Amino acid sequence: MSYWLMKSEPDAFSWDNLVEKKRSMWDGVRNHMAAGHMKAMKKGDLVFFYHSNIGKEIVGIMRVEKEHYPDPTDETAKFVVVDVVPVKPLKKPVTLAEIKADKKFADMKLVTHSRLSVSPVSDAHWAALCKMGGVTP
Repeated sequence: MSYWLMKSEPDAFSWDNLVEKKRSMWDGVRNHMAAGHMKAMKKGDLVFFYHSNIGKEIVGIMRVEKEHYPDPTDETAKFVVVDVVPVKPLKKPVTLAEIKADKKFADMKLVTHSRLSVSPVSDAHWAALCKMGGVTP
């Protein structure tokens, strides 16, 4: 299993929206590196849901329910989507400030490639962030 982080602006699509819908197509990604990460996702992979711009924090864990397929909102047919389902919220959101303050996350893509909307998360980072968020990995 691989671990990932996906960002969404909460005023456009939030954790609460995902929980309400129970399943969602993750669309609108228009960065080739982020799209490449989505193509690498496998059904069952776990994903941190990160609120970007407002909050700047990891708020929940999702699971990839359907592997990549063409993004129906992309007129160029170059980009893909995956379907995700909510697994559980973090008991305590983990802020970007907390992550940046901890040297063990210095090489995490969220820190080194801050504008990337979809990124891999190492096993060690996943475990540490789950602990910080009050959930079991």
